[in-house]
Amino acid sequence: MHFATLTAEAPDRLEVRLAESADEIAAAQALRYRVFYEEMGAKPSTAMQARRSDFDDFDDVCDHLLVLDHTRGTGAAGVVGTYRLMRRPVGEAFGRFYTAGEYDISNILAQGGHFMELGRSCVDAGHRNGATMKKLWDGIAAYIFQHDVDLMFGCASLPGTDLESLAGHLSYLHHYHLAPPELCPRALSHLYVDMARKPKDSLEPRRALAALPPLIKGYLRLGGFVGDGAVIDHQFNTTDICVMVKTDLVTAKYRAHYDRAIREQSEGI
Repeated sequence: MHFATLTAEAPDRLEVRLAESADEIAAAQALRYRVFYEEMGAKPSTAMQARRSDFDDFDDVCDHLLVLDHTRGTGAAGVVGTYRLMRRPVGEAFGRFYTAGEYDISNILAQGGHFMELGRSCVDAGHRNGATMKKLWDGIAAYIFQHDVDLMFGCASLPGTDLESLAGHLSYLHHYHLAPPELCPRALSHLYVDMARKPKDSLEPRRALAALPPLIKGYLRLGGFVGDGAVIDHQFNTTDICVMVKTDLVTAKYRAHYDRAIREQSEGI
């Protein structure tokens, strides 16, 4: 799936679209391996290490959003960013959602509507800049718009597993961005880590927000919420939180962009 209305504004070396071949998916998996295992210290299985690839059962059913840098080559050779997306009917047909391995998401499932799960986001070390991230978000916005998605959720990660050093991040998220009870997922009881590690009045909200990883800040700026409890992921050397974003702001911004692009095309601009 190409997102022409998002890439046609100006000639650009970067393109965002869904993977169109097994080779492109393999390139995304190889990128994930470099970022998660070689840079961030995740622990690969023997099979992953042999293939230098991050993969699991979900890869076969998910859509893989890609950012490609055409100066590096076409197709798989150009992959410099990726996100993995799974819509509700796909997850239900598959029989499970990745997030459910860490969180009770029954509240989300009970909401009805069109939702999607997203995760496995990463960007090549040489492309971690605003242009690449904008392309990824453009692609997500187009995907949400085209599939009428009203809620997106997934596990987002804080680097490391030292709860003392992460206490400020976790406490801020819990005290200021906890999801409403009717929507709030909860970390599974055997994995549950209390996020309220510091009292609310000891925090400086602006400084706490500024210190968060860019991806989590991006979710919050769209009005995102977090679930109850964190989960330590020893394989990935991260501490995970569950993030949910109602897509009203995303779709409103994209619709304005889409309507403007259509109008300009019809006027021959």
